[in-house]
Amino acid sequence: LQVRRELRRERMVFGVVQNVKAALKYRGGWKGLWEHMYTNGDYPFKLGTYIGCDTAGNRYYENKVDYPFGQHRWVEPGDIHNFDSSSIPPEWHGWMVSMSDTPPSQEEEYLKEATAAIQPMCRSDAPAKHHVGHQEQLMNFHKLHNQSQVRSRGYGIGNPIVGLPPHAKDSYYTQPGSPYNDASIAYAPMIGDLDESKGGGRPYKSDKWADRLRTAEENAAIVEEEEKEAAKALESYKVSQQKRLAMLRNRGGGTVIG
Repeated sequence: LQVRRELRRERMVFGVVQNVKAALKYRGGWKGLWEHMYTNGDYPFKLGTYIGCDTAGNRYYENKVDYPFGQHRWVEPGDIHNFDSSSIPPEWHGWMVSMSDTPPSQEEEYLKEATAAIQPMCRSDAPAKHHVGHQEQLMNFHKLHNQSQVRSRGYGIGNPIVGLPPHAKDSYYTQPGSPYNDASIAYAPMIGDLDESKGGGRPYKSDKWADRLRTAEENAAIVEEEEKEAAKALESYKVSQQKRLAMLRNRGGGTVIG
């Protein structure tokens, strides 16, 4: 029993050494091995057949012999610092989840072979011979297939992760009626300008907006002016009250005949 355990340990160590050798050759040396080990988890020792590559540099592999179904296909990202599941384009996603066994790199050949065996039943004016239809060869922003990531992380700061510069417009699609759609944004009209006498420069949409644009000195001057107006109103009120009291005191005094 002890001998069998020792043999198992030796076989295990021998297998690990062989996997490391194969991974070194597969990754092009220690640098590629360590890079994939610390970024992609189990990928350094996962070996398979290279199937193809997309425009973003993502590489796709397959191994039906050493791995069970569901783990036999995988992708190694082209950009290891900015990758998620949405970085896989739709045409490769179908192959990754086994919806199709034909990768996009062999799609044209497959369609030619499949359509050659189909006998047309009637005349057709369709420009395509398959249900896939017309496909535009697009090059997305920084090769990102999910354009919802191309948005600013804050007002006027851009998004350095995806390479969006400050004050640049978000490139993801918005439906008509969305508050983020330019055609649906209702801009409030300006009702005045604090520097109108100087030719303009500080327009405002509301009184609250104007309060925020004024300097501390301007706000202090306004408060002082309001206090003066309040003092004048109070003095005017006191004078009117004194006149009213005088009139009440003289009421009923009778008529003096001299």
